[in-house]
Amino acid sequence: MSQKSNDFLYEYLNNASPTGFEMSGQKIWLDYLKPYLDEKIIDIYGTAVAVINPGKPYSVVIEAHADEISWFVNYIDENGYLFLRRNGGSDALIAPSMRANIHTKDKVIKGVFGWPAIHVRDTTKDKAPTVSDIFIDCGASTKKEVEEMGIHVGTVVTFEDGLMELNEKYLVGRALDNRIGGYMIAQVAKRLKDNNIELPFTLYVVNAVQEEIGLRGAEMIVKRLKPDLAIITDVTHDTQSPMYNKKTQGDMACGKGPVICYGPAVQNNVRDFIIDIANENKIEFQRQAVSRSTGTDTDSFAYATEGVASALISLPLKYMHTTVEMIAKSDMESVIDLIYACLLKVKGNEDFRYFS
Repeated sequence: MSQKSNDFLYEYLNNASPTGFEMSGQKIWLDYLKPYLDEKIIDIYGTAVAVINPGKPYSVVIEAHADEISWFVNYIDENGYLFLRRNGGSDALIAPSMRANIHTKDKVIKGVFGWPAIHVRDTTKDKAPTVSDIFIDCGASTKKEVEEMGIHVGTVVTFEDGLMELNEKYLVGRALDNRIGGYMIAQVAKRLKDNNIELPFTLYVVNAVQEEIGLRGAEMIVKRLKPDLAIITDVTHDTQSPMYNKKTQGDMACGKGPVICYGPAVQNNVRDFIIDIANENKIEFQRQAVSRSTGTDTDSFAYATEGVASALISLPLKYMHTTVEMIAKSDMESVIDLIYACLLKVKGNEDFRYFS
């Protein structure tokens, strides 16, 4: 990894991009991609697209989503405490004693998720905290003081936590789901430019918004781009740590390569095309089966228009939707290698239909 890429990784991952408020992260992402794109598209809700080799009759998307789970301020009591509601799949169980960033219009206010001390609780009656139990203390004593700080109902809140390396093998932090995907597709674009690759098709490198609340950004942008082929990357669960059930949740592990998904939204010929390329390039991979939907932007690319040949390459991740999400650096590099190798194989006239 070059110093420029490493700096981008840390700046991009440490920046907050809550669902619906992804703008600052999208600017960082597009600024990094500027040397590697020919054109850019920014849609009305903030999905960013780096366009390479525009104007070709055949087009391909590589895509990740940009947004992270977060919270909204929902109520401010007279003592200055903030009560919340979810923005995406935020986990109330992990919130107590976490530090918070409260994103006002012009600055970030620090806060903490408070919790009563063990000394004053009847621990025999302890239960998992719910959204209605958790609250934020921002150091204010009254509702008026909170409002004077610029905090109001609808202000968005993220956990405060930064990216770090663990044992020289792993990256750990919040929002690897799925800004690590944004990093990976950016590296694919960089590699194409560095190697002077001229593609026989138009490539859309898509960083979509609002995945965490229903795949909405992908649903919007696919209707605009109407690609012939879409390769989506997101994270999936490493199921090796305690409390996972491999019989129901599959057997995936960090460090054993990308995960290739089987499911109705995954076009079988595209999936097999990817598997063949992985085998040709000796890229170790794992397999996952899903029921009904992938739960990723793959579903929107597959179904939101007349149908786009779509497949999903996932990155194994531990501790999803926490502040210590963890991925293996070797898996990250393998996903980049696999997507890059796939693009080199696409001729720009593929017909992935099952029969004609």
